[in-house]
Amino acid sequence: MPTRPLIKDLIDRCRATGLRRTKALEQLLVTLVEADRPMTLSELSHSERLNDQCDKATVFRLLQRLTAIGIIRRLGLHERAAYFTLLIPGLHQDYLICTECGSIEPIQAPCPVHQLEREITEKTGYKNLYHELEFFGVCPLCANRLA
Repeated sequence: MPTRPLIKDLIDRCRATGLRRTKALEQLLVTLVEADRPMTLSELSHSERLNDQCDKATVFRLLQRLTAIGIIRRLGLHERAAYFTLLIPGLHQDYLICTECGSIEPIQAPCPVHQLEREITEKTGYKNLYHELEFFGVCPLCANRLA
């Protein structure tokens, strides 16, 4: 989806839940749309777009609100820094998370859960069913370091 229509759609989704459109919100969404991977609070608050717009506390509050209303997804291990990524209807991404260093990378393989999701929808009558899949393990760099 092209960036400008996606940003407009995200802002419309935010406003539909009562979230005000602010420059900080808009710049946070643009930063996440343009990112090629999930980002941490620190990375977001120090990004070129947000560094001049707002402080780290404002970014944190926005991330919490956006997570609560289903615009973004929080990833990662609870004892490590959280990563944030957009939830875009119609686009799905699963992730590998290293239990040693906390790195996160998208899985480059078809999702095995889509068929199960369809079956569950048919059998239960649930609407707008979705899933979030994360695999945990030791990345190759950490495995070599630990060997």
